[in-house]
Amino acid sequence: AVVSTQSTGVWGLIQDRLNLRTTQQLRVLFANLSTQHFQTGADDLEGANPEWQRLGTKVIQLGYMPTAQRYLQQGCYPTQRGEVWLTALGLDQQPYQYFNQLKSSVFKYELLVDRLFLQDVKLTAGNHEAYFVFEDLLIQILLCFSRDTQVLSHFVHTTASPPNAYTRNATGEELAGDLDQTAVYPPNGIIPFHGFSMYLAPLCFIWSDPVVLYNVFRCLYTRFFFRLHALSSHPQGILSLCLQFESLLQTHQPQLFYHLREMGSHPLKHAFNWIMHAFAGYLETSQLLLLWDRIIGYNTLEILPVLAVAIFAFRRNNLLEVSSPSEAEAVLHDINSLKVIPLLQYCLYARILHPVS
Repeated sequence: AVVSTQSTGVWGLIQDRLNLRTTQQLRVLFANLSTQHFQTGADDLEGANPEWQRLGTKVIQLGYMPTAQRYLQQGCYPTQRGEVWLTALGLDQQPYQYFNQLKSSVFKYELLVDRLFLQDVKLTAGNHEAYFVFEDLLIQILLCFSRDTQVLSHFVHTTASPPNAYTRNATGEELAGDLDQTAVYPPNGIIPFHGFSMYLAPLCFIWSDPVVLYNVFRCLYTRFFFRLHALSSHPQGILSLCLQFESLLQTHQPQLFYHLREMGSHPLKHAFNWIMHAFAGYLETSQLLLLWDRIIGYNTLEILPVLAVAIFAFRRNNLLEVSSPSEAEAVLHDINSLKVIPLLQYCLYARILHPVS
């Protein structure tokens, strides 16, 4: 259940009143993240847990989506992640023929957004020490993605509308006077933004088959990631997630929140990109995939603001000593070395979310 409408008052950047979960409701939602349960990424730092691996094998053999999702709530080992994710996402069939049709359309015609995808890959994943080796594969997948009209189905779940363009007649003249001659452009309705390819890049560590990789990426985007750059009042929309972050941090770390705000370095300005990109490009890949295990397992993005609050609280002492926005940026710039699951556990179940005296 979701509590009544809340806002973050005069301190927060977002003044809308949206439905948010209380801290206790978050603890209930993510109950299987507690220290009472085994967690990959926290309880196996000295070596893999053979019993958990055997359980993962049984989950794969069973092939039942709810069981796989429940398993992912406590994380998955890299050797089993591919098969468990496919089961949890319900992707037992791979569209090889459809993917080949998309590849053919890439060779047949060029789209203006092709250059945007190419530029984004080169400026982000292409410059990332972990992802640059996948540059060609990323381009192949994203160009096919731009031509996939099945992606349009996600617009049913958002207030956004796909962009339209006027078609041209045989002489090249725009048919601007005839509204029936408009068409969705690009065909998938998505205009890429800076960092878009980072939603895809981490998946290259799991699958090398471009068809499987494409199928999983499309599923994750249309189920989760599209909400991170579409304005809506949905509990998993970017507005609600940002408001949840502000509410948690302001309520449970008021001194830190006020210090950063008065210094002109509002916390959300630092956390927004983390949340919008689901931490892709910010966390080390193995830690990011542990986080995404939980997103798929709990079937929600609401874990993102919790992690953002945990990072601020973890760096609390350093942040309270800074005196300028640039110093605050330096403290929060590198989170690549952080361990995600211990932070989430400490945030949800330790005293980190209790008001500071």
